[in-house]
Amino acid sequence: MNLAISLTDDEVERPEQQALWLRIVGRDWVAPIVLILVCVFLYQPGLPVVPPLDRDEARFAQASKQMMETGNYVSIYYQDVARNKKPIGIYWAQAGAAKLLGYNEQAPIWVYRLPSAIGAIAAVLLTYWAGRAFFREQQAFLAALFVALALVLNAEAHLATADAALLACVMLAQGALARVWLAQQNRALWGSALLFWLGLALGTLIKGPIILMVCGLTVLSLCLWEKKVSWLRGLAPIVGPLLFLALVSPWLIAIYIETDGVFFSDALGGDFWAKVAVGRESHGAPPLTHLLVSFIAFWPIPPFLVAAFPVLKREWNTHSYRFFLCWLVPSWVIFEMVLTKLPHYTLPMMPAVALLTAGAVMSGGTKQSSAYWRYASAILLLLVPLSIFIAVLVGPFLLDLWPSPPGFMLCGFAIVAAVSGARRLIEGKLLSALPATIVSALMMFAGFWVFASPALTTIWISGRLVEAIEQIPGCEQKEVAITGFYEPSFVFLQGTQTKLLGAVDAARFLAGEERQTVTSEGTCRVVLVEKRQLDRFDAEVHQLGMTASEVSSVSGLNINGGKALLIHIFSAGGAQ
Repeated sequence: MNLAISLTDDEVERPEQQALWLRIVGRDWVAPIVLILVCVFLYQPGLPVVPPLDRDEARFAQASKQMMETGNYVSIYYQDVARNKKPIGIYWAQAGAAKLLGYNEQAPIWVYRLPSAIGAIAAVLLTYWAGRAFFREQQAFLAALFVALALVLNAEAHLATADAALLACVMLAQGALARVWLAQQNRALWGSALLFWLGLALGTLIKGPIILMVCGLTVLSLCLWEKKVSWLRGLAPIVGPLLFLALVSPWLIAIYIETDGVFFSDALGGDFWAKVAVGRESHGAPPLTHLLVSFIAFWPIPPFLVAAFPVLKREWNTHSYRFFLCWLVPSWVIFEMVLTKLPHYTLPMMPAVALLTAGAVMSGGTKQSSAYWRYASAILLLLVPLSIFIAVLVGPFLLDLWPSPPGFMLCGFAIVAAVSGARRLIEGKLLSALPATIVSALMMFAGFWVFASPALTTIWISGRLVEAIEQIPGCEQKEVAITGFYEPSFVFLQGTQTKLLGAVDAARFLAGEERQTVTSEGTCRVVLVEKRQLDRFDAEVHQLGMTASEVSSVSGLNINGGKALLIHIFSAGGAQ
């Protein structure tokens, strides 16, 4: 079934006839190539130049790094602390990327980001594949293009975390589920069924029960809406779960044995339930927060959805839209009820919004939209480019820096392109607005990731600390401890053996009191002390009867909390 049932041929073809570019690039044999190229231009910029971000990205990368250092690919550790939060899948992917490229544990941060970038590209291609179950090729291409351009996916593609890879698994499972549901057969559709259970298994290994909730609620909602369950036989309900267990259970059993069951009590009871029941890590927010944030996080989908909303209201009960709504609404309600809220939580539902939007845009009924809807969509289209331009311009001044000229100019050009797209939205020419929107996104993301973000040297404290340590003379090797600044990015860049100590223990470390062996010639003990810890550090140094020699200092702003920092660097030992 390639069409939303209620759409007539005239309604579908009219927009295509108005958009020559879409008829050319939206062909089945061209669309995947175009989508890959668009994704590369969107996601590759910034991967190698943006330093590791605190805190989640650096923790993921450090844990993957330690797997290669220790050879333990079952348990997950951040230094000496068990990281019993997420399953093993993303760590295996990151370690595999580092080994495949020959970097091993010396891999720079961009290597750990590759699984996210590849996962984002896969999610875009799988959106096109899922869309082809319902739509013509141009509609499916449009939905995939919306997903590729989305702000939240662009951010996740640049971070060494689990969410972009999870989205690829969700799209594999949901695309297969769509085909089983559309077939409405009383026998197993083996190809689609096996892909569905494969997607579920991989998603579970990457981020636990999230994919089970999204896909499970989709299935449940479809059954309740149509009061029919016979189509579930198409999912191979006996063989499929066995395949799922065969893929997932080996690591689950291994981690249970390795941790004596502590992983599950920590991951489910400590991490998962804490996010559901309380606003974890100062990220609590009331219901409807996700809805409001989605107007920014899902950009540029909301402007086109708003412009085509009257069409969506008319067509909401068609066969295709029914599937998308069963995918979108139940899980969204759950996330709105969960007290902990972060923008990426609703990422698994974003392709459903993109597919709904593409279907409405291509219906040909957008001229029915009132001026109110068209002007609202134009404002939404301008909101993100304008916000990023202001951030790129004003942010550096707040940090006593100058804006990056290339970043400033590219983000400025992005506004010009967005204005061109907004004008076409006001005229009701949605497809004509898309090329300008694509240009705006490409320039905006390139300006932000490649130029503006790396130029904010004040916030990239960890890298500057590592450079300062490397410049200490007379030290062939260094043993490093830090107090008052415990960000994972510093541990990742400096090394797993970095000690995170209190002020008193840091002074004793500098004096050598914690050492069990004699320091060899040329080896330094280096201690970094944040200004707020300096008095206690100095008092303990005085108590120990030694003199601490400060070799340099680094100042900056910790983006986690927004505190200004001044970190003093002391050294002892080494060649005299």
